[in-house]
Amino acid sequence: MENKLKIVTSNDGSHTIYRKDIDEHYHSIHGSIQESMHVFINAGLIDFLTTYNTKQLNILEIGFGTGLNALLTIQENLRLKQQINYHSLEPFPVPQNIIEHINYKDINAKLFTKIHQANWNKLELIEENFKLMKIKSKLEDFNSTQNYDLIYYDAFGPNSQHEMWSLPLFNKLYGLLNQPGALVTYCAKGQVRRDLQSVGFKMERLDGPKGKREMLRGIKN
Repeated sequence: MENKLKIVTSNDGSHTIYRKDIDEHYHSIHGSIQESMHVFINAGLIDFLTTYNTKQLNILEIGFGTGLNALLTIQENLRLKQQINYHSLEPFPVPQNIIEHINYKDINAKLFTKIHQANWNKLELIEENFKLMKIKSKLEDFNSTQNYDLIYYDAFGPNSQHEMWSLPLFNKLYGLLNQPGALVTYCAKGQVRRDLQSVGFKMERLDGPKGKREMLRGIKN
């Protein structure tokens, strides 16, 4: 896996990783941090808490990757002070020697180190109000005894990982959500929107991050 990965700098100065075997970047080359903030933090975390005014939140992330979404969620929660349980699926963890050279330490070096030192498949207290479980599993093999309020869907795109954008998986995600619940993704393909809608989501097309016209948010209510 390691020889397939290359660190590159996106347009906002933050790193992403290029995966050669599927010709995909882990984040937008227009800006890793700005994309994650726009899609997952602003349209996901903050919008959900603003809409539903809950004090405890269960989040499921599909695609832990570099840990950027988890890090930004913790960083934002230092201000929000919610009780967050954050579960993240990743069947192929990025090697530690690559993680050590990614510049997300500039956001919060202590928290970045803690989330990557956390054990896999074990719930870990990262910060007073934030518990993290990194789960080494594919989505199709994942089973949960709890439901989630918010899903960050951050799999590689449909062109390179089409199996991650299938009706059976979308149906599974819908079943994993509480009611009310929400799913956010950077992807805005029409077929993805129609398929998510067909399994029960009320779909919203939102302005996308820099470099993308739109993104999607699905609501279960």
